[in-house]
Amino acid sequence: MPRAYISLGSNIDRESNTRAGVAALQQAYGPLQLSSVYESKAVGFEGDSFFNMVIGFDTDEDVQQLARHLRKIEEDHGRERHGVKFSSRTLDLDLLLYDDLVLESPSLSLPRDEILKYAFVLWPLAEIAPETIHPLEHLSYAELWQAFDTSTLDLHPVAFDVQD
Repeated sequence: MPRAYISLGSNIDRESNTRAGVAALQQAYGPLQLSSVYESKAVGFEGDSFFNMVIGFDTDEDVQQLARHLRKIEEDHGRERHGVKFSSRTLDLDLLLYDDLVLESPSLSLPRDEILKYAFVLWPLAEIAPETIHPLEHLSYAELWQAFDTSTLDLHPVAFDVQD
């Protein structure tokens, strides 16, 4: 059964929406592997800080079914799409990895390029999948995180129980 890793982010009622997103994923996919929750400033726009985390789970859905299901969960939790890439979000669920699948289509790119760009994606992914190998970089996520430039990092783990 394929292993999927997704990033979860929220900066609108972030405590409630983070918990609701985790609960929806647990209901749909069963046991989840959860990273710590990290707080980061909004990237690309002025807005409230985000809660971010990475979640791993096994699924029998094919990659396109999974992507559609994640989008439905977002919409069920008030996600609005205005065509603006960088904006506040109730719930943002991005498929990062689907086993070691490499895919480039108009609707989906895997592995997701944000893994290598943003600490709020790479750090929690390295936390829960340190030995997993990036299918294009051929380095583990722990190695990629160790090499990541953290000199201007504005990201920190927060004490937050997602199942409160």
